[in-house]
Amino acid sequence: MRRPFALLAGVLLVGALAAPASAADGDQGFTLQDPRIKESSGLAASRLHPGIYWTHNDSDDGPYLYAVDGSTGRTVARLTLKGIGSPRDVEAISIGPGNEIYVGDIGDNFGGRWPYVWIYRLPEPKELKDQTVKATQYVVKYEGGPRDAESLVVHPRTGRVYIIDKHEDGGHLFEGPAELSTSGSNLFRPVAPVDLWATDAAFSPDGEHLVVRGYFGGIAYDFDGGKIKKTGRLDVPLQRQGEGVTYSADGKKLLFSSEGAGSEVVAQDAPGGSADSGAGHGASAAAKGGGGGPSISLSTGALAVGAVCLALFGVRRLFRRG
Repeated sequence: MRRPFALLAGVLLVGALAAPASAADGDQGFTLQDPRIKESSGLAASRLHPGIYWTHNDSDDGPYLYAVDGSTGRTVARLTLKGIGSPRDVEAISIGPGNEIYVGDIGDNFGGRWPYVWIYRLPEPKELKDQTVKATQYVVKYEGGPRDAESLVVHPRTGRVYIIDKHEDGGHLFEGPAELSTSGSNLFRPVAPVDLWATDAAFSPDGEHLVVRGYFGGIAYDFDGGKIKKTGRLDVPLQRQGEGVTYSADGKKLLFSSEGAGSEVVAQDAPGGSADSGAGHGASAAAKGGGGGPSISLSTGALAVGAVCLALFGVRRLFRRG
């Protein structure tokens, strides 16, 4: 995926400041232990295997998915996808009805060079072990022409697929057809603006809420059949290059992942979740004006450096002014 110089310069100053997670329960956060996972660009909580999280590398890795045990951070299975072409820029993963895994090969580092992108769909294996799994490949095009994207979500009840394109001044939620077809291309149409430079998104387990994350912020929405209503801002943790988010299987937590070997997966209370620490995590606190800070420990000097970086690199671009 594209790495703007200004973004990387700021991130390098703060990338090592995230406090490591230490919890026996994977829903409380964990560290990716597998040295093969160097560019984790998507995250999805398994419902078939409680405590397991699926992830994948960004590019130049091959047709692989990794099942990670959230209690240890260790990989318990690597899937090799067959029946598809060579992945180009895999950026997102989501699980739909019937424990079907959807993988979004939707990145475009050239900002709209590829005339089409791909989605891969495969059944989540009942047994977690290294294995080869046949996947179905779908061709995707966008109304209005090609674009870069890193966020793909599948509604947990309807199975409808949505993509959010990535643009510094904000993008759109694109809705796919009611059912994807292997015959010809599948046209995705814009249905709602998303005021964020989006790097990933996730549906709540009941499908009534949608969260979208960026590098330095996030937005929570109510979701109703393709219509979205903003309910607040997310306190996204400061990470090296944050590109993944998922709800925990019970919907009580949001977990945020980042690129980089040995990266941390950080957990926070989900908006409207039953756990309320009073620390201001999630959109509910933001909507009430509570704000709450990022869920990391920073020294005063680090905060000052971070503030200067955000000011210099135009944090106003992360959220499009309405």
